[in-house]
Amino acid sequence: MIRVLIADDHPVVRQGLRTFLEIQEDIDVVGEAADGAEAVELAGALTPDVLLLDLKMPVLDGLGALAELSGRDVRVIVLTSVSDRGDVAPAMRAGAAGFLYKDVDPGALVQAIRAVHGGQVLLAPEAAEAMLAGPADRERDAAGSALTDREREVLRLLAAGRSNREIARELTVAEKTVKTHVSNVLMKLAVQDRTQAALYAVRHGLS
Repeated sequence: MIRVLIADDHPVVRQGLRTFLEIQEDIDVVGEAADGAEAVELAGALTPDVLLLDLKMPVLDGLGALAELSGRDVRVIVLTSVSDRGDVAPAMRAGAAGFLYKDVDPGALVQAIRAVHGGQVLLAPEAAEAMLAGPADRERDAAGSALTDREREVLRLLAAGRSNREIARELTVAEKTVKTHVSNVLMKLAVQDRTQAALYAVRHGLS
């Protein structure tokens, strides 16, 4: 069961998300927060697996909440109505595992929650464009050399089509550790999913 916390300052949005998510057999909405500070507090008290986080909130905004949650064992998906492309990179650098807009198809949102819970990093197409466009391409090339030796090992196995569980078994580490490595690899390469990371590995001779 995936434990989800919803953080949004609009009650109607929170209720709509809760209503839809609670009909999913593998998702349990454990709480709602009306601002960033409450989101941080409830994340500590309720230990959710995934936090759906709006960026524009009172008391403490989404980026502030992400900073407070740094190091916590919770995967954060930014879910915002703000289409400013400049918000994407700061949110991902602050530790978000996903970036979606509120016009996302409900089914796609559920799949995103499952994917992020499973260790992937996922961005809406528009958000991915913002991350990959222009200077980010150069940054991504430079990022390949920023991978640690262990992250390179994980990338090589990922490119070979191995699951997190299989990678964990081969490297003799916990599956949770592999999820962290995969997230770091995707973040450093500025790619949105395992497929793009695998393509990067092939193109740059890392597979």
